[in-house]
Amino acid sequence: MDIENRKTAVLLSCAYLAPIQYFTKLVGYSEVQVETCESYLKQTYRNRTIILTANSPIQLSLPVVDGPRAKGPIRDIKLSYDHQWQQIHWRGISSAYNNSPFFEYYADDLAPYYHEKRWKYLFDFNMEIQRILFECLDIKKDLKFTEEYLPVGKVPETIDDLRYQIHPKTVKQSVDPHFIPTPYTQVFQEKFGFVPNLSILDLLFNEGPETVGNLRLCIR
Repeated sequence: MDIENRKTAVLLSCAYLAPIQYFTKLVGYSEVQVETCESYLKQTYRNRTIILTANSPIQLSLPVVDGPRAKGPIRDIKLSYDHQWQQIHWRGISSAYNNSPFFEYYADDLAPYYHEKRWKYLFDFNMEIQRILFECLDIKKDLKFTEEYLPVGKVPETIDDLRYQIHPKTVKQSVDPHFIPTPYTQVFQEKFGFVPNLSILDLLFNEGPETVGNLRLCIR
């Protein structure tokens, strides 16, 4: 890690079962701020995650009220329950990782988020499931939440603004000199080779207690 040129604070969007790159920021910065005032952006990690299944990497998306027409501050975007996405997501996660070394160890912590309760708001669900992931990983981090929206270029120079750099679409990703994916054993590695920067679930279910250590190895 290039400590001399590295800022100590970062500004992130919220994310659903965020990718490994995102989690390196959560463990790598001493101060983490989460954006609550931005306008909702569809087709981003704010409402989707990527897991590796027996057939291919797939995206699991959280449906929101008004779908593609949803607008407004991210904190006000409501989840839609017009179809049973909770059951669909859990079946997908279970199918993908049932044979991973640590799925059974962590499954009971995560299953209630797909079976026992409905969340009204996308932001609240993302942050609550991230909270339980922090507990699984023994990450102790007090997050700060923005109180106003600062456009790109207006964020204080002491803060790395990564709200729009971590993106599921390759064409919209920015070069991240502080993130170098570190290979680990994946369930379907013999079929696909190593697939980098999947959901944190992929690393958690495959590496268990070594997850945070692997995250730190990815930080440059």
